[in-house]
Amino acid sequence: MDTVLVTGGAGFIGSHLVAHLLRARDVRRVTVLDGLTYAGSTRNLGEALRSPRCAFVRGDIRDAALVDEVVAGHDAVVHLAAESHVDRSFAEPGIFLSTNVMGTQVLLDAAARHGVAKFVHVSTDEVYGPLATGSADESAPLRPTVPYAVSKAAGDLVALSYHRIHGVPVCVTRSSNNYGPAQHPEKMIPLFTTRLLRGRPVGLHGSGEHVRNWLYVADHCRGIDLVRRHGRAGEVYNIGGGTDLTTADLTGLLLTLTGADPALVTCVPDRTCNDIRYPMRIDKITDELGYRPEQQFREGLAETVDWYRANPDRWAPVPRDPHAAQPDAGHLVTGRVTR
Repeated sequence: MDTVLVTGGAGFIGSHLVAHLLRARDVRRVTVLDGLTYAGSTRNLGEALRSPRCAFVRGDIRDAALVDEVVAGHDAVVHLAAESHVDRSFAEPGIFLSTNVMGTQVLLDAAARHGVAKFVHVSTDEVYGPLATGSADESAPLRPTVPYAVSKAAGDLVALSYHRIHGVPVCVTRSSNNYGPAQHPEKMIPLFTTRLLRGRPVGLHGSGEHVRNWLYVADHCRGIDLVRRHGRAGEVYNIGGGTDLTTADLTGLLLTLTGADPALVTCVPDRTCNDIRYPMRIDKITDELGYRPEQQFREGLAETVDWYRANPDRWAPVPRDPHAAQPDAGHLVTGRVTR
């Protein structure tokens, strides 16, 4: 049975993945490494931290000494820790490059030293850049347009280079837009949902014509785990959902689910480099690993809105201090691994 390290495991996708792994029959122990920045919280992990099979380490993936200690003894690393908000990357590109590139390199160095059996580097469809027509498969050129996507593309290339040069069994996954319960309210679905539930206005970029593919977080976690277990080293796997929507159509669905007044929606000037669409093909992971998105979008969206409606303490207002008012973290440690 495997021991798995999940970086960024106190974030949105990471915490869902930790819960998924703790249900997996081939996983003996899960360790979470997370810096608990503004988007990470031990509250996201919930009951997982009360499991004797789960340990938590608070730390920065750029801390080489800590990372070396944490990686030791793990069979697999699933690397989700990243700066990920596009708007923030315009103002603070250095943080994105430092964390998403140099932090990835630090982890890969440790993985090479300790001989991990699988290193899954979790990335994004945004590395392909916008496509007016057609869809990107895993061999498509990388043409990122914003600092966030640039930093992720660079991290992808660093990870794949460690497979070629050092033999680290790396797989890269690239997903479309995730949604689901407990996502930080900086992303579109939780941002619009929480504002509409409070009767607050929301701003739709441009005329709402941007198209995104929506992937339910549980489907993404299943895809990541398939790659962890069966993905071929040195390969890239796209993971997508089954629904493409314009931002205007998505906003209409959120208005219906929240019961909000349509007058709350206004069009605002589009942000710089707001790519019109990120289409990609998922034939590879479907054919090789048997992946299929299972969650119907409208049902998943309704479940997501219901979660925000039922849990206002998690987002209204979003606390400035992400470490404040958190419950007992069980196996929480600071800067060292508990064994």
